Amino acid sequence: MRSVDVDVILVGGGLANGLIAMRLLAAHAQISIVIVESQPTLGGNHTWSFFESDLTSEERAWIMPLVEYRWSGYEVAFPESRRLLSTAYATITSERFHRCLSALSADGRLRIITQQVAACTATDVVLADGVRIEGRAIIDGRGAQSNALMQLAYQKFFGQVIELDKPHGRTLPLIMDATVEQHDGYRFFYLLPFDEHRLLVEDTRYTENVAFDRAAMRTEIANYVARQGWNIQTIEREEEGILPIVLDGDINAFWRHEPQTARSGLRAALFHPTTGYSLPSAVRLADQLANLPGPLTTSRAQVCARSQSMQQWNRHGFFRFLNRLMFFAAQPSLRYKILQRFYTLTQKTIERFYAGSLNVSDKARILIGKPPVSPLAALKIMLQMRKI
Repeated sequence: MRSVDVDVILVGGGLANGLIAMRLLAAHAQISIVIVESQPTLGGNHTWSFFESDLTSEERAWIMPLVEYRWSGYEVAFPESRRLLSTAYATITSERFHRCLSALSADGRLRIITQQVAACTATDVVLADGVRIEGRAIIDGRGAQSNALMQLAYQKFFGQVIELDKPHGRTLPLIMDATVEQHDGYRFFYLLPFDEHRLLVEDTRYTENVAFDRAAMRTEIANYVARQGWNIQTIEREEEGILPIVLDGDINAFWRHEPQTARSGLRAALFHPTTGYSLPSAVRLADQLANLPGPLTTSRAQVCARSQSMQQWNRHGFFRFLNRLMFFAAQPSLRYKILQRFYTLTQKTIERFYAGSLNVSDKARILIGKPPVSPLAALKIMLQMRKI
């Protein structure tokens, strides 16, 4: 068994570990990093989006080289309302992510290995071919694990990047079109216009199950596109995903489970509890790890990730309460009313919601007024939760 010794081993080449590699390389001139990814390209087949208000100006500055598309605002549509907001929105594609990370390997400090991992500990990683890589810091970012310590629902989506035979006429993203038939939970279509002929069109559901009927969702996308008066010329690619939506859980027990390696991204429960978006949390963890004094070790990386995860969990009890209202207090066909009412609030409150930084006034605005769910059901849900 051959052995290789490096400073940092990033197990999994997804968003969180890719951002960690970027920041460590920028902060430490002599560092050596290995990314081990089972798929041929880093980042897989994904599109990551964020509101610019999710990040500080400093965070936006260093992540901007990864951004493929940016828009000055976005729209939402519901059965009884429609709204245009001026919050800037940006998207990173997995293709650009892979190109940028690959370019960073040119000086030899970053090595990308395409292999399965056979074993992973706090001090080394064994690859499928038997090579052992030893490192001071091992960070596991291979996505969310099935874990009985978390009570989850899911945001699942299936999308196609399509090219039309004529211009579609959209200049801004439509991040929620909930005017469509409501089934399989709260359902909406998501549109990102990449140029005047190309769009990403996704069928998205907030649901209790992870079952995918890809054929049916392809048909739903085709029907939706046809209703817009568009004609598909080519389908460039398809993507799908399942994001965790947290209803409740035991974060202390979660971090006592499999403590031998450091974790990042979804594996560290670092994501927005209502949207499932993980990019802002991944940016912050990457910054924190890069700014730690002294050499990075597995133990120090684990403490850093665990601290951020638990602080975020403790701040986000209100979001878990809202999630439970949606899934347990609202009829599935009427869940859209919760989001429809939410989008009548001020733009600043909406921005703070997505950034995970609601203040007391924001929470009051969300709850005060004619509720879209039974007040008695809401009280019962509040009493059942561990902490909000």
